[in-house]
Amino acid sequence: MSNTTTAPSKHALLGHDFLLITVMAVLAGCGLIYEYLLSHYAGRVLGSVESAIYAMIGTMIVAMGIGAFLARWFKDAFTAFAWLESIIALVGMGCILAIASVIAVSYSLPHIFSQIFNLPADTVLNGYVFQKLQEWSRFLPYVFGLLLGLLIGMEIPLIARIRQQVYGRFLENNAGTIYGADYIGAGIGAAIWVSIMLSMPIMQAAAWTALFNIVAGLAFLWRYHSYVRFAKLLLACHVGLLVLFGFILVFGSSWMKDLSNVLYKDKVIYSEATKYQHLVLTERLSRNQPDPITDLYLNGRLQFSSIDEQIYHSMLVYPALLASNRHDDVLIVGGGDGLAMRDVLKWPVKAVTLIDLDGQLLNLFGHKSDEFNAPVEIVNRLTKLNANAMDDPRANVIVGDAFIEVERLLDQGKRFDTIIIDLPDPNHPDLNKMYSDYFYNHIRQLLAPDGAMAVQSTSPYHAKKAFLSIGKTVKAAGFKHVEQYQQNIPSFGQWGWTIATTRGQSASERINDVVKLSVASRWVSQKYLLASFVFPNHYFEQIKDIEVNRLGSGTLYDYYRSAWQMESELYKN
Repeated sequence: MSNTTTAPSKHALLGHDFLLITVMAVLAGCGLIYEYLLSHYAGRVLGSVESAIYAMIGTMIVAMGIGAFLARWFKDAFTAFAWLESIIALVGMGCILAIASVIAVSYSLPHIFSQIFNLPADTVLNGYVFQKLQEWSRFLPYVFGLLLGLLIGMEIPLIARIRQQVYGRFLENNAGTIYGADYIGAGIGAAIWVSIMLSMPIMQAAAWTALFNIVAGLAFLWRYHSYVRFAKLLLACHVGLLVLFGFILVFGSSWMKDLSNVLYKDKVIYSEATKYQHLVLTERLSRNQPDPITDLYLNGRLQFSSIDEQIYHSMLVYPALLASNRHDDVLIVGGGDGLAMRDVLKWPVKAVTLIDLDGQLLNLFGHKSDEFNAPVEIVNRLTKLNANAMDDPRANVIVGDAFIEVERLLDQGKRFDTIIIDLPDPNHPDLNKMYSDYFYNHIRQLLAPDGAMAVQSTSPYHAKKAFLSIGKTVKAAGFKHVEQYQQNIPSFGQWGWTIATTRGQSASERINDVVKLSVASRWVSQKYLLASFVFPNHYFEQIKDIEVNRLGSGTLYDYYRSAWQMESELYKN
């Protein structure tokens, strides 16, 4: 009695191959997007974006390798693969929400216990247990990254076995075909992430990615349901996942907003993920202030507080303008909130050019755009703060990468009497180039001979090496006189700036020669400014050991990251 099976026809095999390879490509794209989603969110939660991204990618790659080994435990490849896809869709769609929920609970517990035990309103429990819960909860992205990596790593070995079983024989190029589909799918996933999902609310991005995962799982289940055990139960699970997809798509962003509010001490009134950063606006009421106090956070870091931003911006703008002989044309690099521009426009300037990368941020602060439409009440609040600076006829706003736009201005033969650089701290390698000798050299060429340039230069107390490196880098770019100054900003603590001139007197000498401030200021006076150039004894004694931030070196980024990591460890202890 013979025991033979009929081999599938060539046409049938092509159909199998088309489905399996397409499913593999779709799943590879989904897997890469899940990796990016977790990396992106980990960067927001942990603060150090670059370190979080690298650590997450490394964690998931190692986990995928382990998952590939674990796949051999499953004897029934069809059933294992079908269930695997539903689990990956569930974890991928819900992990961000789960992480946010746990973090919110860990930060809410001290307040909950304070209310239970009727403690005074200004008393918040902050013991060892609560600190550890908050610390552990912030590393949940890596836990889910490990889990997703394990699951995703099982896909290729299982689908390779499925394809071989379908053919009924050993396939010489099986691995190459599967890996080819995986790499191409991952590349398409990367393109979708960069072009579409990076600017989406994170829960919507997770939901749409999971939908592709679910559809691929349903296609596999439809074609191979006869090979899959508990196929009807699995179909019901996919229907449930589709329902969950609908809920997360509709309500996920508002849930995330409510959960994220816990991470901020004040009420969140606006939250938006742009293509480049995550913006959060908060407000709090004060008996001493007629208007609510508004704070802006970028990627979880405070950028300004309306209660004291005038001190910061006066210290940034006034020294540079006082040290410049003329004020006809002023260039502001960064400063997308328009607050530095507001102070510059108080002076008798003819034109102010502002360059900022984030069009959505600019739109929030009054720059008209057909591409973005921010809520009117938020725009009204912020334009009141910057005195509608971007609507001033003297204002010229350029939306673009300042690193490129500065070169274009040079090609056009532009010169500016004063240049003000108001960029975020160098907390990311992409920002590091904006603090390089190469960039400052271009800035020097744009500056008029009798002008002055000022740069926000992070904290001289918390990040001393980074602060000193900025000053040394400006000097290396060819400026004749480079000085640094500092002032206390209540929201930030001790903060610093760098100011430079290309010829003639130094900035402090020029300020000293000023008889009277041509534009009165509520915060600064001549003596106040000159005093800010004074540092403690021996503050600059290590300057010889500080390295210049060359383009591509990452020196400043390393100084900055190590300083703030050390600072956070001190506060933990």
